[in-house]
Amino acid sequence: MNTKVLLAIAGFVLGASTMKGQATDCATLASIAYEHAKVKNYAAAEEPLMKVRKECPTYSVATYQFGAKLLKAKLKKASAQDKSAIVNDLMVLMNERMQYFPEKTKKGTFHSDMGQLMYDNKKGTKEEQYAEFHKAYTEDKAHFTGAKKIYTYFSLLVDLQDAGKKNLQEVFELYDEVYAKIELEESKKAKVIAELEAKKESGVELSKKEARSLKNAGINLRAYSKVKAGVNQKLGARADCANLVPLYTGQFEEKKNDIKWLKGAAGRMSGKECTEDPLFFKLVEALHKAEPSAKSAYYLGLLAIKDKKTTVALDYFNQSAELETNASDKAKVYFKIAEIFKKKGSYGKARSYYKKALKEKPSLGTAYLRIASMIASSANNCGDTVFNKRAVYWLAANYADKAGRLDPSLKTTARKTSANYRAKAPTKTDIFNETMAGKTIKIGCWIGESVKVPTL
Repeated sequence: MNTKVLLAIAGFVLGASTMKGQATDCATLASIAYEHAKVKNYAAAEEPLMKVRKECPTYSVATYQFGAKLLKAKLKKASAQDKSAIVNDLMVLMNERMQYFPEKTKKGTFHSDMGQLMYDNKKGTKEEQYAEFHKAYTEDKAHFTGAKKIYTYFSLLVDLQDAGKKNLQEVFELYDEVYAKIELEESKKAKVIAELEAKKESGVELSKKEARSLKNAGINLRAYSKVKAGVNQKLGARADCANLVPLYTGQFEEKKNDIKWLKGAAGRMSGKECTEDPLFFKLVEALHKAEPSAKSAYYLGLLAIKDKKTTVALDYFNQSAELETNASDKAKVYFKIAEIFKKKGSYGKARSYYKKALKEKPSLGTAYLRIASMIASSANNCGDTVFNKRAVYWLAANYADKAGRLDPSLKTTARKTSANYRAKAPTKTDIFNETMAGKTIKIGCWIGESVKVPTL
């Protein structure tokens, strides 16, 4: 065997041995780093973790997951003068993860996290911060979640519009998108709460996992409720009738065949109760002509109510409910129908439509308050004894309580309403004298439900 061949074989063996050694070093370092990071011992994890990040960047996505946690922990404890460098490193780390593990990095999460990091730490311009959120929303909306990030995205656009860098129409369009997104997330959380609360009420004990899910759903629901209020506050007077009417009047001739624009304009005018202006009729007429739909039927129903044509309005609203595919919008239609029946004193029909609305949108706490109100107002008619008549107020209070649990924005109102109803229910003395503690009372007439008497 000649010298060249021997040298080639030796080189191959040496190279393979070196490669094996490097792989072993990566695995060993990563194992040490990850174990420390798992228990949040970041002081011990930092050196091996950053070495893995530098020398073995493609070893595992866990390097970047733990690295982000480590740097965020450092950021919380850092002095003002050290924070900038840590933020810069965190941004680099996030980009490295996207570079080396794009298939394990969701664009919606990555870009919105990056935008929030930049915003919180005043990195880049507002245009650059907004651009990150916009990428997240337009490229991967499903993974753009988190109440705070949704609010920041909208807030930045409003600030840019105030600075003359974006137009008002863009603000309105994003408002519609963001508001729908918030309501979708609210409904998801409220559905979890409603299902688990119902399970508890049936006497079944929740598992630890379910109890944790119930707690987390409540926390997230409250966060989205605050963000919804914040988004509305940020939009402020920009969407008042005084601004909407001249804006849409000026755009109408050019846009009257643009179905998307007509829907948005009519929707915003309806939402801000600008339906008295003649422009609203023009918008609805043009929309129904261009594309008869759930939305146009709903708006025609509103106009019929304005003209006090209740039967015509109900026909349009029922058409709208049948055609509507968006759960939140379908709930709005059912709620409107329920309001008509409630006003007419048809409480049984009203309740059925309020419940239809709640099925589509579990976070619609107002519907529970309406049902509670109808039940309370029927107390004198739906009981066969004085005790049973007053017991109706417990059922009304239970509905008010649900409103507060599923719609945090109604928590104070719901609590006061519930307390008012319970004050009208039988006292402990009444319960004792009637020997009714723990018993179940069947309530008659249109209510047709049962209520359990509190135990003493």
